[in-house]
Amino acid sequence: MIQEPIVVKPALAAERFVLRPLRRSDSGLIAMYTSELRLAAGTRTIPHPLPPGATDAFIDRILAGGQPEDVWVLDGSERGHAEVLGLVSLTPMDRGQSEIKYWIAPAFWNTGYASEAVAAIVAANPHKARTLFAEVFQDNPGSARVLTNCGFEYLGDAEAFSVARDTTVATWTYLRKMS
Repeated sequence: MIQEPIVVKPALAAERFVLRPLRRSDSGLIAMYTSELRLAAGTRTIPHPLPPGATDAFIDRILAGGQPEDVWVLDGSERGHAEVLGLVSLTPMDRGQSEIKYWIAPAFWNTGYASEAVAAIVAANPHKARTLFAEVFQDNPGSARVLTNCGFEYLGDAEAFSVARDTTVATWTYLRKMS
């Protein structure tokens, strides 16, 4: 029998929730939220309609390890909120850089949860990155405000393919230099 070491990522504290590692039990809420077109269309990788088993496959991939992407769940259960409010991920790039991505369940949009989650990741800097990058679709100025609220600076325009939209979408790219 082969035993692999279990790497436990620490939870990160935010004011109104905890950023904790992904669990299999998160599947139902994540599937419910990501099956909504408004949420999927705001991301590059979430398909719409959401295929059966897609959420479980995502969770299995992250929990299996070996992936460069770290994923945290915004868990508000300790404060009487939903157990899953959204997700934030951090993917290492080369030269001491990481890319941050996030989504918040539509029921919790315009609550400041995204800004709070990104600020917690920036403060913890779990990858010890020198620079954080992020990209948002230009038709989502709320996500751009999240980044500027957290000290990110506009870098330039680009384009990215959105699976849910099945087209290339104009983006704004942001960066944050870490000390």
